[in-house]
Amino acid sequence: MAGAIAMDWRFVGFVNWPIAPNTLAPHVPDQLELDQYDDTAWLSMVPFTNRAVRPRGLPRRLGFALPELNLRTYVTHDDVPGVYFLSLDADGILGVVGARLFHHLPYYYAAIDLAVTDATVAFTSQRRHPGSRPAKLQMNYRASGSRIESSTDPLATFLTDRYRYYTEGQDGTLRYADVQHGPWPLYPATVDIASNTLLAANQLPMPTSAGPHFYSPGVDTIASSSRRLSSDGTGDHD
Repeated sequence: MAGAIAMDWRFVGFVNWPIAPNTLAPHVPDQLELDQYDDTAWLSMVPFTNRAVRPRGLPRRLGFALPELNLRTYVTHDDVPGVYFLSLDADGILGVVGARLFHHLPYYYAAIDLAVTDATVAFTSQRRHPGSRPAKLQMNYRASGSRIESSTDPLATFLTDRYRYYTEGQDGTLRYADVQHGPWPLYPATVDIASNTLLAANQLPMPTSAGPHFYSPGVDTIASSSRRLSSDGTGDHD
């Protein structure tokens, strides 16, 4: 995969909320369909840290760290499932600029702190991007049960087993990238949110019900370069 990026995703939280499809639909490009589970759409907030972000083929020691927080939903295009990012906050100016320019992703610069103590992840993010809406998250999360077997938990599979993301270019064209990684080592999670304005920054209401939430120690990942979807649904490199 020319232009592919390798990353090690670590200390990953999946904070999930069911949300009415008609609430979420205006935030998703018309070319995409909301993917629903039990007739509802889902919104997920995912804090984690990227370790050793680098072009594929370079050794890990040449990569850089990039703590991140993304807000996403679940979509399909021509029956191919994926995620759609409403926003991505990251603590690295060069990483944010590169992701915006070359991967057409809605990244924002943020001051992020992630610390792990006694198996609990303390995560704080404060958006610092010039001209952006303020967005702050302060939360703790940790694994709180036995490993989840995806074959027995279809909702966990629906919310985490995704290998494509879609995004929209500045010219309105739909774009995508494919993601490769092994199976998620996934656990139920306990989540304690002290402050959260990320949804409000995206002009979304706070859902009235939550869960389930998950934790993963992480996976090693390769993401392809961004491709433009042509009118017949095939991908073009550019």
